[in-house]
Parts: sequence; structure tokens; C-alpha cells
Amino acid sequence: MDAIVSNAEIKPVSGEKAKPYRWLILMTAWFGYLLSFVSRLLWTSVGSSASESFGLSLAALGLFVSAFYVGYIASTALAGLGSDRFGPRLMLACSLVPLGVLTFLFGFTSSVVPGFILQALMGLMAGADFSSGIKLIISWFRRNERGRAMGLFMTATSLGLVVTNLIAPRLLEFTDWRHVYHYLGIFTIVYGLFCYAVVRDNPNGDKISPVNWRQIRSLARNRQYVLAVIAGVGGIWGAWGFGIWSNALMTKGLQFSPVVAGSIVASFGVIAVISKPLIGLLSDMLGGRRRTIVMVDLFMFAGLLLLTACLTTEAQFWIVVPLMGVTAFSYSPLQNAMAAEAGGDAAGSAAGISVAIDSISVSLVPLVIGYAFSTTGSYAVAFAVLAVGPLIGALAMIPARDSTGH
Repeated sequence: MDAIVSNAEIKPVSGEKAKPYRWLILMTAWFGYLLSFVSRLLWTSVGSSASESFGLSLAALGLFVSAFYVGYIASTALAGLGSDRFGPRLMLACSLVPLGVLTFLFGFTSSVVPGFILQALMGLMAGADFSSGIKLIISWFRRNERGRAMGLFMTATSLGLVVTNLIAPRLLEFTDWRHVYHYLGIFTIVYGLFCYAVVRDNPNGDKISPVNWRQIRSLARNRQYVLAVIAGVGGIWGAWGFGIWSNALMTKGLQFSPVVAGSIVASFGVIAVISKPLIGLLSDMLGGRRRTIVMVDLFMFAGLLLLTACLTTEAQFWIVVPLMGVTAFSYSPLQNAMAAEAGGDAAGSAAGISVAIDSISVSLVPLVIGYAFSTTGSYAVAFAVLAVGPLIGALAMIPARDSTGH
């Protein structure tokens, strides 16, 4: 790695030259975030094929998803602190390279305990990519430009859902699930080294000024930050609960074919890819407003989840699910911007702690929805439980501020 560093050192970019380079920084961080999401979602697509290797039932497949987020929750807050203390460039590389190694190793597992441990370690390594990207956006973009930058960055989550659901099932027609993990692991390692060579912490090459614990502790007393976190917890409950379980709910509850169910879920992600940068652009056009847009979006998302609970045919799902994709992820760029901006100089820590708390929803929702579906046998009940999250998130935005200040 030292050789790569020495060859990649570049003079600080400032002024007009920083404007085009910041988009390269954004896209580099974005693709790293995409890779980490493919790694965490891959099991939801290949788990059915791999279940015989582990002797797991369909309901138990959620254990590996939860294992990933056990590690993810444990690392995100510390990773945010690391981005503020050591810089997002180093933390991004330290996220992707070990993640690639562990993803590669997971392809060799054939029993539950090693698989659970590796998934937890994968989550532990993946925790730095988000806060690193947020810190880079706060450092390289002005406030009235961060909406579109954050919107583009956050498309990695929904696009990761699309890539996983479209590509993974088709790869399984030609190769074993283990090889899919091997290929992804190798590519992630190489890309992590590339990130370290290309990314710089800020436009002027300034050294990172470490935040102090007083700044971190003050977040718990920051009303705007707390409300933004609650909105994130509620939104992610519905968004990733649907992303993780909808495929199984449609195939087991409504007897849709796996290809049809996967295509419907992919449409959900495709629309989200488009809507995130657009809602970020809308925020920038309104002078950086966040709160009102997030509130309306989450209310609409909750309503569409309740409507989905009443659907019974493929045609109905093809109409409603893409509409739901507009709202399911659109809140996230602005909600994350609110949380990071509330942190001030500790933007990386604020983002990391926010995601750590948000991810509690993701770690619990596979188990809660799996329990609701297995005990009732009703996909409608499962979707209704999913709707509770965004409803709470929308209510949290009512007392929040809609500040347009710099």
C-alpha cells in the first residue's frame, strides 16, 4: 500500500480546480458505498440456493442478515469518529479492503457458526463507508449544493437493491453461490486500494482537526439531531424491511414466481435511484430546505405500505411498488444531511452515530417481520407492521426546524 500512496500523492486542489474534482471524489465514495450494499444484500438473493449448505429454513435465513447488522451497528459510530479523527480517505480504504477479504472468505463457509461470525465481521468492516462519504460531502460541497450531492451518494443503497436482485439470481444459473462471493470479494479489495489512491480529505489538503468528546456528547442534547435520527429509524424500518422481506413475502404468501418477485423489487429500487437526486435537487432549489420534504415523503411511504398490504395480484404490485419506490428512499438524503449538519465539525461522527441507531431497525426488522409472517401466515399483516416505522418518522419531523441557514 505504501507504494500506491507515494505514487498517488497529489497537491491540494483548491478554487476552481476543486469544482470538477469534487464530483470524482463523490463518485468514488458512491461506488464504494454501492459495493458495501451489494455485499450486505447478496445473502437475501442467494440465501435460498445456499440454505442447503447451512441446513437453514427460510425463516432462519434472516439470521445471517441480522448477523451482518450486529457488526454494522457496532462499527458505524466508531467509524464516524474515525472519519473525523483520521480522515475519510483512510477510513474508506479501511472499510472496503477488509470487507472484500471477509466477503471472499464467506464463500468457503458451509456451517452456521462460521457463517454467522463472518457476516458479523463483514458488517463490522462495512460500517465506515457511509460516514466517510458524508464527511467528504460536507467537506467538498457547500450547504446549498449538498442536497443533490447527498441524493446522488444515497442512490447507492437503492441501486444496490437493484443490482443484487437483477444480477445475483441470474449468476446462480451459471455458477455456484460461493463463486459469487469470491468474485465480489476480490473486486472489493481492488477498489478499496483504488479509493486510497484517489480520494483526498478536503479541497485544500488541510489536516483533519480531531473533534473532542464534548462535541460528541452535545449531539444527545441537540433537538434537531435527535428528531432527524428518529426519522431515519422509522424510514429505514419500512425501506429495508420491504427490501429484505418483500421477495419472500410475495413468493410464499402470494405464490409469485421468484423471477417476478425479484423484478418487482428491482423496480422499487430503480425508481428510488431516480428519485433521490431529484429530491436533493429540489431541496437545493428551495435554498436547502429539508424537514418539510422529509415529513411529506414519510407520510406517503407509510400510506403506500398500508395499501400494499391489501394487494393480491401481480398487476397491482407492478403499479404500487414502483410508486412506493419514489418515497421509500427519497427521505434518506435529506434526513442524513439534517443529521450531519447538526453535528457541525463532527459531521462524520454525527452521521456514523445516526446510522448506528438507524441500523438497529435493520437488525430487528428481519426477525420481527419473519415472526409476524410465520405466526399469522399473512403478508398483509407483515406489510402493516412495516408501515409503522415511516409513520413514526413522519411524526418526528413535525416539531423539527426547517432551517435554510448556512
